Amino acid sequence: MSLTLEVNNLTVRYGRFTALENIHLELQPHTTLGLVGESGSGKSTLARVVAGLIAPAEGQIRLGSQPLTMKRSREQRKQIQMIFQNPDASLNPKHTVRTILSDALLFHHIVDRREALNRCKELLARVQLDASALDRYPHQFSGGQRQRIAIARALSVEPSLLIADEPTSALDVSVQRNVLELLSSLKAELDLTMLFISHDLGVIHAISDTVAVMRQGKLVEVSPKEQFFARPEAAYSRELLSAVPQMPKLYTGGLHGANGKNI
Repeated sequence: MSLTLEVNNLTVRYGRFTALENIHLELQPHTTLGLVGESGSGKSTLARVVAGLIAPAEGQIRLGSQPLTMKRSREQRKQIQMIFQNPDASLNPKHTVRTILSDALLFHHIVDRREALNRCKELLARVQLDASALDRYPHQFSGGQRQRIAIARALSVEPSLLIADEPTSALDVSVQRNVLELLSSLKAELDLTMLFISHDLGVIHAISDTVAVMRQGKLVEVSPKEQFFARPEAAYSRELLSAVPQMPKLYTGGLHGANGKNI
């Protein structure tokens, strides 16, 4: 079940430095919010606060009717999962794929030990990897394959909200496209809500329903995707778009899910 994510008056400080200031944001169920901005604008900080990895100085986050604090229940931790830019951040190099996936399944009581193997195979199939991957280690896979394993691990606990923090920026263009199509297909298949962070406007155009723009720790615009790319409201948004004279052809046609339809 997907729930509305609400961020109200959120402020994060590191000593005297304000990383996020008075952020208000709402993410509707089953939609993708693309968060864009220059490096250091606060995108990843916002993602980590929502995921419960950083404590805010002020403000509140709610998922549905429940507030999300740093002391989250097992169910609340399960509901929000994060995919990092570097899959090595979530994949233990000393563990096989079987262990990486089954540990998450068993910790959150998704299945018992008898059912874990079959569920691991299902998760790999969902991200288009063969079951033979189960007994291999992360270093034995390509970057794109490791990111698919990280996606499978995030999906293993059946979250309602998926946070993707620059999940394709370390991949080459062809692999990037494949991972984006996979995420779009999974979002549609599993009715996921997604917060997708990228500095690449082509990627944001391809995957988002709504675009939020950050600058120096503040939100300067939140608009439907079509409006943002046709008639951006903020001067900074227009600066970002002017720096991309032509949207990459890779993304202008939209992404296609498993049914072949634009997503």
